[in-house]
Amino acid sequence: MKNLIEHVYEQIQLQEGTAALERVLMECYLTPGISTKALAVKCGLPVPLTAAVKREFIRAGALTQDRGVRCTPEGEAWVDRQWGYSGIDKILYHQLIAEGSAEWKKEVQSLLTELEHGYALRPQANVQLDQAKCTPETSLKRAVLSLREQALIGKKILCVGDDDLVSVSAGFLLKRLFPNSDHRATEIEVVDIDSRFLSYIEELAAAYHLPIRCRLWDLREPLPDDMLGEYHSIFTDPPYTLQGMSLFLSRGLSALRQESGLSIFLSFAHKPPGFTLSMQRAFVNMGLTVCANYPHFNIYEGAGSIANRSQMFVLRTTDQSAPEITGSFQEEMYTGEVNRTLRIYQCKRCKTQVRVGQRGEAATIEQLKHRGCPRCTGFTFELIRKVKQS
Repeated sequence: MKNLIEHVYEQIQLQEGTAALERVLMECYLTPGISTKALAVKCGLPVPLTAAVKREFIRAGALTQDRGVRCTPEGEAWVDRQWGYSGIDKILYHQLIAEGSAEWKKEVQSLLTELEHGYALRPQANVQLDQAKCTPETSLKRAVLSLREQALIGKKILCVGDDDLVSVSAGFLLKRLFPNSDHRATEIEVVDIDSRFLSYIEELAAAYHLPIRCRLWDLREPLPDDMLGEYHSIFTDPPYTLQGMSLFLSRGLSALRQESGLSIFLSFAHKPPGFTLSMQRAFVNMGLTVCANYPHFNIYEGAGSIANRSQMFVLRTTDQSAPEITGSFQEEMYTGEVNRTLRIYQCKRCKTQVRVGQRGEAATIEQLKHRGCPRCTGFTFELIRKVKQS
């Protein structure tokens, strides 16, 4: 059973990818005796397809049909060994992932109190980098969301920028879920340009023995080779411009394994319809689907320009996922940069040039993409040059 998931995938190649198979196995592990119908609902798969997956796991010796579907002893041992679930507090796990539960904070109140102490000593936000620190509760809520999406335990996770210390919240949550064991199956890595936050995260990781590594990196440059295609999920809260979002998502995508069904947790400000349409076009261009959207999910300290709130997108990879930006990034991406620069874009279809900026034909590239080229209505543009506005 060394390559159980790969073996089952060879027998039934789901478009949803191996991640869907993992969800089926995990639900049977964590909820022994689950019905096939309930399993289909939990995993978001049609009942006939779920039954077919179940049969393949039974043939592989990992599941059994006995008063519902459950793991065999061999299946449980494989999950414990390969994904590090041995010693998990199953009662707490089910309390945290309960659908529609608003009581999750009660289950981890002591943990939240501990986080609040550590968060109070965070470095000051650098507004030039569009930093706005989220509350400890929001950071922990993000970690719980990844747990519900089965994108935390036993995974290799990348935080593409982390002034919100989501890596720390995830590490603390793991310690609470595995109170009597030394859980080492989950790896969390942070890549950020701000050495102050990296140093602070490293201090907390060392003090509390959290599975976190940090790397100083300017995301304007492609990620180093040893980070490409290595991760199962990513968190990012990028600058609230289309350029910033596209760049951070692209870098995250380059770091993800080339598999369908992997999760991306994108926090982003609420925007007008035109901007939102441009965002969704960017998702489509990168081969990503929107699995869920939670308005007002994130709460920040001192982010009055966005009313101290932002939304959470849960995106999923497909077999067509690919980063939109691959080389070095030369455009402005932070809000202050974008607002004070006049940029000349050229339509890739008809070569018409359009000025973008506060004194241009369009205020933002998002607005231009929403309207389309004034000559041919094309939606793809290339940056030609930039002019600083006085």
